[in-house]
Parts: sequence; C-alpha cells; structure tokens
Amino acid sequence: MTEEQDHGRRTAAHGSRIDAYVDRYAARATGMVASEIRALFAVASRPEVVSLAGGMPYVTALPLDAVGEIVADLVAHRGTVALQYGSAQGDLHLREHICEVMREEGIDAGPDDVVVTVGSQQALDLITRVFIDPGDVVLAEGPSYVGALGTFAAYQASVVHVAMDDEGLDPAALAETIDTLSRQGRRIKFLYTVPTFQNPAGVTLSAPRRRQVLEICRRAGVLVVEDNPYGLLGFDGEPMRALRADDADGVVYLGSFSKTLAPGFRVGWALAPHAVRDKLVLALESAVLSHSTFTQLTVGQYLATQPWREQIKHFRELYRERRDTLLGAMEALMPPGCVWTRPAGGFFVWVTLPDGLDAKAILPRAVAERVAFVPGTGFFADGSGRRNMRLSYCYPEPERIREGVRRLAGVIQQEVVMRDTFGTGSAPAHAGVDTPGPDLA
Repeated sequence: MTEEQDHGRRTAAHGSRIDAYVDRYAARATGMVASEIRALFAVASRPEVVSLAGGMPYVTALPLDAVGEIVADLVAHRGTVALQYGSAQGDLHLREHICEVMREEGIDAGPDDVVVTVGSQQALDLITRVFIDPGDVVLAEGPSYVGALGTFAAYQASVVHVAMDDEGLDPAALAETIDTLSRQGRRIKFLYTVPTFQNPAGVTLSAPRRRQVLEICRRAGVLVVEDNPYGLLGFDGEPMRALRADDADGVVYLGSFSKTLAPGFRVGWALAPHAVRDKLVLALESAVLSHSTFTQLTVGQYLATQPWREQIKHFRELYRERRDTLLGAMEALMPPGCVWTRPAGGFFVWVTLPDGLDAKAILPRAVAERVAFVPGTGFFADGSGRRNMRLSYCYPEPERIREGVRRLAGVIQQEVVMRDTFGTGSAPAHAGVDTPGPDLA
C-alpha cells in the first residue's frame, strides 16, 4: 500500500472525510444530489401519514387480470423473442402504436422517428447528453419538473427559469430572456417545457401562447423539448394540441406510458427530427445497448388488444374526482392568504403560502402532524419557491385527501399565528426529512 492509499484509508476510517473517493469524481458528479422529493418517500409511505407529496399513478384502477393474461400469453407464445436482446430504437410494432397514441394530440408522425426509452426520464437524459456542454443554457419554466432539473445539473447545464402564470409560460418573458442571454453571448441549447397540466404547477399553456412560444423559439433558433406525460389526462374536452403537432422540425416530443398505463413498465419515447433521432439511438446504445424487449412487447400487446382509450377515460374520471376533493377541501379549510392553481388535468396543485411563511421550514411540523407535501424550492434551480408547495391528488382516496388538507391547514394556521405573534414562523427545517427514500416524481 502506498503512503497516499494508506492516508486515504485512514482519513475515511477516522471520519474526517466521509467519501474517500471524492477527489476522483468527474466535475459533473457535483451536480448529482438528492432531490427534495427523494427524501420524503420513506416518511410519506408510512400508513399513518397522508401523502399529498408523490405523483404516483393509481395503478389499482388498471385491469390487472388482463395485464396478467397478456404477460402469460407473451411468455408462452413469444418468450424466446421477449427475453432476447432487441433494437436500440425500440420494437417497431410498439413504435407504430405510439404514433397512434400521439395522434390523439394532433401529431402526425411515423415510427421511424420514434425512439423508445426507459420512461421519458431516459429520453430527457439522452437529449441533454446529446446537446449540452458544460455551461450551456437550458431555458425552463419556473417552477419546473424536479427530475429535469436533476438531469440538467448532472450535465452541468446552466438553467435559466422563465416566468409562468395561470396560462403557462409567459411568451413576453421568454422573448426577453432569450434576448438578454443572446446579448450576453451565452449559448441557449433548448427550451424545456411541460406545456400541458404542468408538473409542478398544474397549469396549461393556452393555445394562443403555444403559437407565440413556437414562433419566438423558431426566430431565435432555439429547440423546444416538449415533455408531455399528462397530455391525455385532461378533465374536460378533447386533448390539447401538442406543440410538436405544429412544428415537426423545431420540437422534440417526450412521451410516457407511466401515467396512462403504469410506471412499472418503464416505457417512454422521444419523437425527434431525423438527425436528432439518430444521435439519440447512438446515445441509447452506449447507455444500455438495448432496453427490455419484454416490457415493450407487453405494452405493445396491451395497446393492440385492450380498450386503452376507455382506460384513460377511467383514469381521467378518477383523477377529476380527487382534484375536486382537494380543491373543495382547500376552499373550506385553508387559512386566508393561501392561493393555489386550479388544474384542468394531470396530478398537481401549486400552493403559495401567506407572506413570511417558508414551506421547507414548515415540512417537519407537517410530518409530525402526519401529512406530507413537497416544498417548492425543489422545483427551482436557483433556490426560489420558499413560499410554495406542491400538492398531489392522484394517489390518496378522497377521504384521505380531505383529512390531509385538514391536517395541513392546521399546521399552516399555526405558522400564521406564530408569524403574527413573534414576527416569524417555525425554526428553519433540517437538511431534508429524517428518513430518506426513493423518488416520488
């Protein structure tokens, strides 16, 4: 053992350095940190805690017997194919079905331009890997999806947030931000947006703004990455027309079956212009060689044999009831000064607390009262969002949602009283929640 190795061993053993390998990591590893949501899972999964935190689909509503039959038939009759390596681009028949699904949102595309991925999260990782050099700018809504922010940080992108309101991304703010960054000589690689039932804000980009955003990005030469996992889960009317439906060359569209079928299959996709598609396939091959043929064939067979549109309609009705329950309970119970969005679909409501309150500081007290939410700071790259929290209504039963709001409203009211009495709310929160755990997207 060399003197250097012995020093590293002794340093780690004596606790002066927790991670003996820290000096060997690539610079990009410093951006790999646990999200606000990851630290909540173990707490939120306790049966006594009402979790308004996680975006977990209500998979109990699936026809599990039909899914079981599909799996059994696949193993019995196509097992040697399903259990073998496959194409990095993905199974052709599944890609054809994906094109059928996207037609619900006005997208006319062929299977050659679809790349199947391990959920849309891998598609986002591949896009970032292909386009981002350290220091490049990614424009993103403020707030934005926490999983996207983690990916951008891991590739050392500089995230610049663009303001939103109840109609989604503000086109004037987008144009001003692009102009400012261009005058500064900074390289903007793409705009990342969740335009429909946005995570975490729950708002939807209006039709007039969609046209404006596309035109602004087209003039500036900025690629649009449209992440659309919730697009078919609207509560009223037909699905919104996707951005990709109106710009085949300037938009990369990311989709997923995690919300409309089940996240456990881990099947998503990217629809990209030809040249970008080729790079995505190469990046995917280097990452995983090929992903699960078994899950692709299962999802493809589900789409071919089951009334998937009716199943999505069932999900929509179920989530609409839970959205209405959450909003009704908040109207009745939340203290004055709280305001929130009113989503027309998807999973989430975005809450702004009264002046002087800090959602992250409130969280430990909320958990002690057996209710969980996600603090808003996790959805900003710059640490904004201290007065915000994300609430999810997709998983708890309606009566649990009402009870969760009752507990949360009581905690917030206590914080308001403390603010009015002492000029401040509760003491600052710990660094995360007491018990860590896996993601709640």
